[in-house]
Amino acid sequence: MKKKGRSWLWMVIIVVVAGATAAWWFWPEDDGQQRMNTSKVEVRDIEVVVTATGRLQPLDFVDVGAQVSGQLERIHVEVGDFVEAGDLLAEIDATVLEARLDGVRAQLRFQQAQLRERQASLDLALINLNRQQRLLADNATSEELVQSAEATARAESARLDAVQAQIEQTESSLRADEANLNYTRIFAPMSGTVTSIVARRGQTLNAAQTTPTILTIADLSVMRVEAQVSEADISRLRDEMPVYFTTLGNRGQRWYSTLELIEPTPRVENNVVLYNALFDVPNEDGRLLPQMTTQVFFVVASAEQVLSVPAGAVRPTGRGQGSVQVLRNGVVETVNVQIGISDRVYIEIKSGLNAGDEVIIPAQQAMPGGMPPGAARMMRG
Repeated sequence: MKKKGRSWLWMVIIVVVAGATAAWWFWPEDDGQQRMNTSKVEVRDIEVVVTATGRLQPLDFVDVGAQVSGQLERIHVEVGDFVEAGDLLAEIDATVLEARLDGVRAQLRFQQAQLRERQASLDLALINLNRQQRLLADNATSEELVQSAEATARAESARLDAVQAQIEQTESSLRADEANLNYTRIFAPMSGTVTSIVARRGQTLNAAQTTPTILTIADLSVMRVEAQVSEADISRLRDEMPVYFTTLGNRGQRWYSTLELIEPTPRVENNVVLYNALFDVPNEDGRLLPQMTTQVFFVVASAEQVLSVPAGAVRPTGRGQGSVQVLRNGVVETVNVQIGISDRVYIEIKSGLNAGDEVIIPAQQAMPGGMPPGAARMMRG
């Protein structure tokens, strides 16, 4: 057992020594010379953007609900169907409402009959009053009988007005009941696509306290993006600034628009303050759907087809000014340049360099502990 343990120990020592020898053999000799990393001046587009994630929502949508209680008897559409305004969507069992409506109509007919009766009584009272007044003119009746006839006529007129008021009240109830009966047939309030159906056939809907939602219709021809921007970036946004976004399922396609609104009320999620930035985008082909996740880019500044170098190659010397080391014919020259916008990877060169010039990117310091140059790069590789 001791021999076997010693054999393993010697094998480990041999592997370590061999590895160290190979590393020493392949690492370049540290001659104290600075290794130069260069890059050529290129023409490219540069954008300074604020990035955010967002969600797609229809710009115009409506939750279609029931205004009366009852059992949902039929649903005439399915999710994804396109409907026109006025199309029949669903029906609620109308048995109870129809019976109530029949009762109100019968009551109205009874009151109309009472009205005709009171009208006849009033006519008779007026005839009697006229007769008494003629007799009084001929001194053929007493004043008391005339006054009694007048009182009777006024009473019959009041009874007629009371019946008329009852009829108006019943007619009002009749209109309400007819409207409720019509509400059992639910029609589309707008044209659009049925995006969800939350109720099911046979379900009992209770509209006594809140309006129960049956389905949702949305106009998907224009979509709204709700992008959540952190408080650190919100001050960089401005109204009508260019913006574009991609979706998780199609990162190769961009949809372009302009910023329309920044909601002033923030949302706090995990102690991060976020503001909703809203903009709309046409969706004629219907490829954008509700609740899609978007990657949004608000364009703060942009420059198209400009000279650029890696940002690490420029040493700023003042506002809009900088210096760059250029390798020309094996000689390093320091060139003053005018700089523009930067996306933190590349920086715009407005003057001082030409396309194809080879600029020097300062090398990183060697790793501590005497590791040969290039070792860190080999380890990363």
